Amino acid sequence: MIIEYFAEGLPLTDYLQIEQNLVRTVKEPTLFTWIVKPTVIYGRHQTAEVEVNEAFCSEHDIKVVQRMSGGGCVYADEGNVMVSFISPSTHNQEVFNEFLHLLSSAFRSLGYNAVTTQHNDVMVADRKVSGTACYTTPTGTVVHASILYDVNLDWLEKAITPTPQKLAKHAVKSVRQRVVNLKTIRDVGDTSAFRKQLEHTLLNI
Repeated sequence: MIIEYFAEGLPLTDYLQIEQNLVRTVKEPTLFTWIVKPTVIYGRHQTAEVEVNEAFCSEHDIKVVQRMSGGGCVYADEGNVMVSFISPSTHNQEVFNEFLHLLSSAFRSLGYNAVTTQHNDVMVADRKVSGTACYTTPTGTVVHASILYDVNLDWLEKAITPTPQKLAKHAVKSVRQRVVNLKTIRDVGDTSAFRKQLEHTLLNI
């Protein structure tokens, strides 16, 4: 596996395009990490009108972007580390499992007692710290994850609008009850420091 490095501070749409470019050409599993300004990303089978508090996002200059992969709606900002994992394999479930194992192992190596769930989330202390999604093309598979390290949880809760049914499925009354920032569990510095440690760990597992 190799890690690629790209320009910092790009819009989320640019990083999603980088994924699409890489999946056409990679010869071995490749990953890169990225950080964006406040953005809501919703899945290919979702609609912004249902999943996103568009008035709040407009008021606070939070971008709203739809991605190619399925899965749920997520909020990301400068306290969130995004990871993209691109494989030349088109066996998407195998690639998905490989990435989940890689990510949860990296968390454990960094001192977080992480476990994965049947919904392809990563949990620490019974709270969600990372959600994942993937899509497959004729030339490979893309898996991406959002990692809560020091995210503005107030904005996260207000920017996305899960249905009562979805919250009930997880036995919580709000998004805030279901998630936690890794920094509150084990503080390894600012988000940049956590990102560097995560990259080093992922590359050496």
